[in-house]
Amino acid sequence: MTVHTAKNALEAAVEAARWAPSVHNTQPWTFALSGEEVSLKADTDRKLRVSDAAGRELLISCGAALFTMRTVLRLEGYQPLVRVLPDPDRPSLLATVRPGREAQADDTTRMLGGEIERRRTHRAGFADVPVPDSLLDSLVRAAMSEGATLTPVRSPDAVAVLAALTRAAQGVQSQDRRFSLEVIRWARPPGSSRTDGVPAEGYPRQAARTEPHFAQRDYAWRHDWGAQTDQGAATSTGVVTLLTTTGDGRQEWIAAGQALQHVLLLASAHGVSAAFHTQALEMDLLREFLRHELCAGEHPQMIMRLGVSFEAKDSVRRPVPDVVE
Repeated sequence: MTVHTAKNALEAAVEAARWAPSVHNTQPWTFALSGEEVSLKADTDRKLRVSDAAGRELLISCGAALFTMRTVLRLEGYQPLVRVLPDPDRPSLLATVRPGREAQADDTTRMLGGEIERRRTHRAGFADVPVPDSLLDSLVRAAMSEGATLTPVRSPDAVAVLAALTRAAQGVQSQDRRFSLEVIRWARPPGSSRTDGVPAEGYPRQAARTEPHFAQRDYAWRHDWGAQTDQGAATSTGVVTLLTTTGDGRQEWIAAGQALQHVLLLASAHGVSAAFHTQALEMDLLREFLRHELCAGEHPQMIMRLGVSFEAKDSVRRPVPDVVE
């Protein structure tokens, strides 16, 4: 392969990485292309300083972008060579990616690649359609391959606890003006031309209640925003899952993000969407409680529901010039 082709592969990887999921669609990343290497950097100006002071959710978001780049390089015919946190003196440099030896993409990689722009975050209940156990087993293996653990929560009591903690955390955060203002900063009014944040069409004006009920973010705080959709049939909680890691440092947060994106793309390929509930994980006491009581001592990085949604939603991403240094 020529240098020009390798450069094109890296450009394609950056183009696709923009579509990774991120907390509140903050897209907290920048990329720097130099020769046959791309650097992934944290854009700390986009960090949630109230709910994510440590930068855990920021690094999970960037980890999702990193997995996307790896996938696209494989699609372009290269084995990705990745170094995570390569320079301790540059904490915002999260990873470097280079095209390695030539390798033909397998069917699984092509399937994942086809979902990069199609995958959408869901913010309501799901249709009453079961998620196959065989797919859940595949998602568990996908997370494991990235160094994380995905656990479908089978116990109704444990699901009820997670729902209750989510409601409690949402209730506390909604009483805290700092939390509310931080969320509303990333909520987009109808007709907004912004290319980040959560558009009004991306969440229901009033989400139907599931049983047990998992509280949604109040993106329409004090506004009459949100999509008006018929959710009469979308009241299923879906399958509640926990994504955990054995450690809880920057390396593990990036690994959790890569595992998350692997799981999301594979689920999307089978018609399954994810709804995220991170409120309880943004409160240290509740996160520690979950670690000891429901996560067998592992560190919870994500609470999400998996299910089937028949709603088509748009998403927005910043253009390439805005994210490339």
